[in-house]
Amino acid sequence: SGSHFGSRVKPRIQPHEYWAVRPLRTMLSVAVRRARFAVPKVSAAAALGRGPWAVMSVRSFCAAAAATAPAEVPEGALPEDRQTRQAMLPNEMVDYLDQYIVGQKDAKKAVANALRNRWRRQQLDEEMRQEIMPRNILMVGPTGVGKTEVARRLAKLVDAPFIKVEATKFTEVGYHGKDVDTIIKDLVELAIRRQRSRLEAEFAPEVNTRVEEQILTALLGRTTEQHEKDSWLKHLRSGALDERFVSIDVPNEPRMDEILAPGGDQGVKMVKVSPNTGKPEKKKVTVKEAKKRLRQGALDKLISQELVTKKAIEAVEQEGVVFIDEIDKICQARGARYSGDASAEGVQRDLLPIIEGCEIATKHGNVKTDHILFICSGAFSAVKPSDMLAELQGRLPVRVELKALTKEDFERILTEPKHNVIMQNQALLGTEGIRLTVGAESVSELARVSSDINTYVENIGARRLHTVLEKLMEEISFDAPTMPEEKKTIEVTPDMVRTSIEPLLKKTDLSKFIL
Repeated sequence: SGSHFGSRVKPRIQPHEYWAVRPLRTMLSVAVRRARFAVPKVSAAAALGRGPWAVMSVRSFCAAAAATAPAEVPEGALPEDRQTRQAMLPNEMVDYLDQYIVGQKDAKKAVANALRNRWRRQQLDEEMRQEIMPRNILMVGPTGVGKTEVARRLAKLVDAPFIKVEATKFTEVGYHGKDVDTIIKDLVELAIRRQRSRLEAEFAPEVNTRVEEQILTALLGRTTEQHEKDSWLKHLRSGALDERFVSIDVPNEPRMDEILAPGGDQGVKMVKVSPNTGKPEKKKVTVKEAKKRLRQGALDKLISQELVTKKAIEAVEQEGVVFIDEIDKICQARGARYSGDASAEGVQRDLLPIIEGCEIATKHGNVKTDHILFICSGAFSAVKPSDMLAELQGRLPVRVELKALTKEDFERILTEPKHNVIMQNQALLGTEGIRLTVGAESVSELARVSSDINTYVENIGARRLHTVLEKLMEEISFDAPTMPEEKKTIEVTPDMVRTSIEPLLKKTDLSKFIL
């Protein structure tokens, strides 16, 4: 209800609401720009006005916002919005990594800072943006302590193109083997597949509706009652019609032509995708096959391959992350006159221009590496980081040392991370009806045994836990399908751990006497 005010009806509002209008206008002006939910534009605009009509609009705006706001994100879950993930704060990235990786705070901070700097760079003007280079990282630490996992998890978090390569796979230009240029070429291929998958997921609801409509038309014709059509649609979605045959128009495959890359590089050819202009073929296939073919044809019409390639190359140049492992294996100690690999130092020289920034010719176009983040890692047990070429050291300005894992670290790895190895084994055996429990004393014994074997045989870090746990679960896993119901509750005790790991401990004792 309201009272007449001139020729219009003035809304009846509470006196205290007048004072709420001014701060609400400020808050809503920010909310309208930053909101991630859809609200009526009229209400949003009116809410920024003045007087009682603004208050009325505020009520409508807030009601619409509350109705359409996304559900609260569970703690530890990734935000669905890609831009939100890329703008995460360094401490938020480290908190996310803590769910999966124990310790190694310095490495987590270094990678988080590097990715945050990438976001900061995007906020600058174009001239300044081109001058800022990424802070490439050198990680030094023994195997199995989380070097690769830190980089991989963070790249996944910000949805960046990521590739991990082994430095020992490459040879110097002129030697038989793979050149370092293939790192960027493989990264582009990965980025294209990611970009295509992202667009396919975006168009999936629209495409699925189209495909269902086409199949129902082929099965029933165009003059079907709506209630009958709805019934058939239900069966179609449930898979009950998958084995039925239906005649559909199958689109032809696009034509792929190879042309010489710009610059006349004989070793690199570009692929030109040309749409096939021929008429679609009429084929009789199962409904299951028809769904697949029609879906692919609809996606090909909606998604331009040229646009996918362009976006993928742009993502590689601006967001790409390259992790080069075993960098110490292509180094030799100073003063050493011979090396096991004649081209090892040459690989370092070939890496220099790529890490510093150059243009690599790929079959999809030229790619600039100036702003790709490079993370190199190695154990450096036989050599030192200072044994690398001085120029390569200079291109890896951020150096992080990762610590070897202790017994306490193993205990935390077994219990703290999300989906830890004990939980994985419990879930796998749970499919057979086995209820597996591992007490604190058993966890401590597993950690002690793993640490001892790493100390006396070979230190392979956290990977040792997989060896020990597989040995412990070997008999249980084998007997699980035929185990009687009364024996399906199993508690792992410290004695079980020692008994099952005894063969590994015997090998440990013998290894002390091997020269």
